[in-house]
Amino acid sequence: MSTATRTNTGAPRLPAARGPFSAAVLTALHRPPPTHLSPPPLDVPADPWGEDAQLALYVCYELHYRGFADVDDAWEWSPPLLALRGRLERAFLAALRREVGEPPPLEAVLADLLAEPPDGDGPSHHLLTAGTRQQAREYLAHRSTYHLKEADPQMWAVPRLPHPAKAALVALQYDEYGAGRPERAHAELFAAMMADFGLDPAYGRYLDVVPAPALAVVNTMSLFGLHRSLRAALVGQFAALEITSPPGAARLAAAFERLGGSPRGTLFYREHVLADAVHEQLVRHTVIEPLLAGPADCPAAEIAFGALAYSLAEDRFADHLLTAWRSGTCSLRAPLPAEPAAPDQPDQPGLPDQSDRPDQSDRPDRLHGPAGRPPLPPEGAPR
Repeated sequence: MSTATRTNTGAPRLPAARGPFSAAVLTALHRPPPTHLSPPPLDVPADPWGEDAQLALYVCYELHYRGFADVDDAWEWSPPLLALRGRLERAFLAALRREVGEPPPLEAVLADLLAEPPDGDGPSHHLLTAGTRQQAREYLAHRSTYHLKEADPQMWAVPRLPHPAKAALVALQYDEYGAGRPERAHAELFAAMMADFGLDPAYGRYLDVVPAPALAVVNTMSLFGLHRSLRAALVGQFAALEITSPPGAARLAAAFERLGGSPRGTLFYREHVLADAVHEQLVRHTVIEPLLAGPADCPAAEIAFGALAYSLAEDRFADHLLTAWRSGTCSLRAPLPAEPAAPDQPDQPGLPDQSDRPDQSDRPDRLHGPAGRPPLPPEGAPR
């Protein structure tokens, strides 16, 4: 008996492996789904935060979103692959719980997220005061793994929450998807921002060069979203994202304008300054409060864990970026193709142009990727 298979030819291509575990997953996906994986599954990578584990997990999760070109859609629910993914998930979730520890009371966690540190020095601060246009482009490439599917991981919570929290979450998500205007969907605004900075906005275009710390941020969302048992953690992750977004978005909007972004190229972050300032109040008062007042199937401690686990992944990603940028190296696994030089482009990063146009500093000559990794081909070239 033959079984018809369907593949997604419009989706991104599979990335290159980063170790034996991701190689086993990627090799399998090039074939029709089997009943059993052969050879037998390897040991889970020792470092759940490492490149091999995070890429393998991201690829497994992506089968539940857009999928990959020429990969059989039936792999999404292949029992052997789900079993393999489960081993990766258990190791990653254990690492998150171990590093988060016993969460403080939820009220304290939310209050801490609401307090903007006066001496902040994260990536948005760096890009605003000292970043180069090339670093801004790197930042967009990193973030494209989430923002080109923005709000999709959180949609998994909708069927798993009771009313009225369900209705409140849908109202928030309606804004994320453009409030009835497809061109205003946040993923579309991010794609326009990428194009404004000379990047290819195609979904999944930069997966091959995005390193594990950025993948872990997205994998944390997908882990919580794809497991009903972690629905409370997903609510906490969403709350942390919305609460911390407005101040950082304001800095990033100013940074990207300073670095040459047009109004089209800064709208994404300008939109988030206003939208998320409202969303953070709604998620606390119309989603979390009704959940805590109802049946105890979304415990406060799990909501707090989700917020802290997401913050942990974001902190690790921020450390990766700042370590690379402050040492003058590329934060991606390989450098991006350089943009064509703009006329009258100043060279000095962090110093505003003295004319009436924003600084467009770009120093690709100072950036280099890890040894042995070739740079990406020019935008639009075959990969």
